[in-house]
Amino acid sequence: MKNRHPKGLVVLFFTEMWERFSFYGMRAIFVLYMTRETMGQNPGMGWDNTEALALYGWYTMLVYVMAIPGGIIADRLLGQKKTVFLGGLLIIAGQFALAFNSHIAFYAGLVLLISGVGCLKPNISSMVGGLYREGDSRRDFGFTIFYIGINIGAMTAPLIVGYIGNVYNWHLGFALAGFGMLLGQVVYIWGQKYLKDVGNLVPVNKIEGTNKHVSLTKIEKDRIVVLLISFLIVIIFWAAYEQAGGLMNLYTEEKINRVVFGWEIPTAPFQFVPAFFVVVFGAPVAAYWHRRQRKGKETSALFKMALGIMITGSGFLMMSAAALQANTGMKAMLIFLILSYWLQVIGELSLSPVALSFITKLAPAKYSSIMMGVYFAATGLGNKVAGLVGQIAQKAGELEVFTGIFIFCVLFGLLLLVFFRKLKKLAHGAEDIKEEPLVEGEAQAVIES
Repeated sequence: MKNRHPKGLVVLFFTEMWERFSFYGMRAIFVLYMTRETMGQNPGMGWDNTEALALYGWYTMLVYVMAIPGGIIADRLLGQKKTVFLGGLLIIAGQFALAFNSHIAFYAGLVLLISGVGCLKPNISSMVGGLYREGDSRRDFGFTIFYIGINIGAMTAPLIVGYIGNVYNWHLGFALAGFGMLLGQVVYIWGQKYLKDVGNLVPVNKIEGTNKHVSLTKIEKDRIVVLLISFLIVIIFWAAYEQAGGLMNLYTEEKINRVVFGWEIPTAPFQFVPAFFVVVFGAPVAAYWHRRQRKGKETSALFKMALGIMITGSGFLMMSAAALQANTGMKAMLIFLILSYWLQVIGELSLSPVALSFITKLAPAKYSSIMMGVYFAATGLGNKVAGLVGQIAQKAGELEVFTGIFIFCVLFGLLLLVFFRKLKKLAHGAEDIKEEPLVEGEAQAVIES
């Protein structure tokens, strides 16, 4: 039983895979569509880089900030399971709205997408945590498996949606992203038999007893303090990492030599690279941390997150090298971009899936979806900061911005390592492993991991 995971994980894996296909497909062409000239074979909206990055920042912030009301809807009104379904419907509507060549449809599509992702993202992640008992050692690895599903969708979308939209027709690309979410919704409906025990609306009195006005306990308050600090880490991480969809996307278009064997690779498909690295290195990184844990070495979430943010920051040192080369008047070598993405992903794998699992361990049961919503709101704020940093780079220069991100991330990670033992105490053993067998019927049937 130790090496198996609930069948419900497969359902959530494929649902989220197609939702991320939809999201990252749109993301791969969003800024490029807005900045492409209004005339020509595949016209865009004709915005300048600063305007496009500003809207990109607002969109990627709001799409995650809406996870807070999405969590409240789940915890208080519909339950996680129904809220995920609602989110899927809104995303489908939003992507197909973008398929129309109309400014009204464009903005309506963005509103629908923001609302849909806000409903789906925090709740499907909470449902993954609900598949495992408290103290189950498989939880972190389960989230890594789930995270690989996210990145299979994120990997294939730029290749398909990005290429079709970039080369042939932007609106056809948006429509393909909509079909991706439609497939995800079909998988989710089909798999309901494996999700009977998770994601249901739990009445407040079932969680809190007869008193609906219980205060948080001392342990719960301490754990929330740790969660809030982890949210700060998340903001900084995504502010750096999400340069991929904005600044680094534009930098690749304008200043990276994309010619390979005489063929110039379109820009959008390069969004494939980080997700490809996640799929390839996801299991090895998780296995490394598991081996380290078995040897009795430090593997707490905060420790992993501190190392993760420093490694992510180191990726921008590669972009500094690219900027130095580009400043000589020639386009930068492609290898700098690839190495940057690789380092960012190794850092991501030590931070992002760990943070998702960490929340399901520390959040009080009565606020589980809401706290997951706050996590995604922190992600959204990080995305907004990423957009602002991209705008700053238009005046300050890419070399200065890339180097600044590297220095800040490394210094912040070192600061976390100084204090992580004190923060770990505030978690009150939430990460302690309790090897207990699953109760038959409690997490459904199981499959090999």
